[in-house]
Amino acid sequence: MIHRTKQITSLGQSLWIDFISREMLRGGRLAQLIEHGITGLTSNPSIFQKSIAGGAEYDAEIRELSRTGRSDYEIYETLALRDIADAADLMRPVFNETHGRDGFVSIEVNPEFAHDTERTTAEGHRLFAAIRRPNVMIKVPATEAGLPSISALLGEGINVNVTLIFGVEMYERVMQAYLDGLRAYQRRGGAPANVSSVASFFVSRVDTAIDKMLEAHTGDGEDEAESLLGQAGIANAKIAYARFKAVFNGEQFNDLRAAGARVQRPLWASTSTKNPAYSPTMYVDNLIGPNTVNTLPPQTFDALRDAGTVAQSIEQEVDAAYALFRQLSELGIEVRAVSDQLLVDGVKLFADSFQMLLKDIATKRAKLDHQAA
Repeated sequence: MIHRTKQITSLGQSLWIDFISREMLRGGRLAQLIEHGITGLTSNPSIFQKSIAGGAEYDAEIRELSRTGRSDYEIYETLALRDIADAADLMRPVFNETHGRDGFVSIEVNPEFAHDTERTTAEGHRLFAAIRRPNVMIKVPATEAGLPSISALLGEGINVNVTLIFGVEMYERVMQAYLDGLRAYQRRGGAPANVSSVASFFVSRVDTAIDKMLEAHTGDGEDEAESLLGQAGIANAKIAYARFKAVFNGEQFNDLRAAGARVQRPLWASTSTKNPAYSPTMYVDNLIGPNTVNTLPPQTFDALRDAGTVAQSIEQEVDAAYALFRQLSELGIEVRAVSDQLLVDGVKLFADSFQMLLKDIATKRAKLDHQAA
């Protein structure tokens, strides 16, 4: 596993883990992953919901916080901020050794603020100040309201992980928000090299959505539709990477590059394979390249340990990716419309997970209070 991870790293891609739990932090699992080449960590409301509700690691702290009269939300935030701070401390040597390129830990703003610029920005400030670690990234969704928040937070020197990007058109706007934020920071006297950002481009969910639409065509006996199954997510990411290179190798980044600014790396998210007929490492094997990040759920990391093809792949068959989109359009499948709907669904999924998390905490604290009575 170490050998394969190091090979991928040598090709310019960083591997982050898409999971967090108290056991992972205190039981030595994250430290082991770092030894194996993992250089960052991402979290989201769904991950915290599974971690906090799924085991007993948090019970003692929930019981104690409940006794102090904390609300369900305050209990969640206390637990989450402690975990993120501990993870950031474990990642700090990576941050130092890579001079701030890697070693980041991401925490998401309250997903219920996804369509509220002012509250998202304020929440990002508050979380970053509360954790007080330079290697923390604040996750902001790529919604209409999120775009100005991205620029505002970066303009204050706060690292941002832009999440829930599904379409190339929105990705273009995310990159512009990054450039605007860096220039605002520079105008305030900040050094652009001191702030970092990644753009989390979701992959497998695109295939899940488009495959369903293609399957409707295969039921009508269309062989072409069947031949396109399982290709849209990777094609979408390859086109996004081509746009990344055009922006950050182009003139619009010249002034910031000269000032020492870092590129906003694309981060491939949603990289677990949802269809068991597909290779469990397909969203790693086909998206390896310079200045990229792949954030891996634990099961995908384990699959990579056992298999996987290590090669520069992100710029292979890009023309075929554009051709695929034309074929999808001819079948009446417009990727932009699919991407727009996936963003709506993604925001709702995280908001629902957050509400479920608060309900789980309420249930757990009631049970613990009863046991203590």
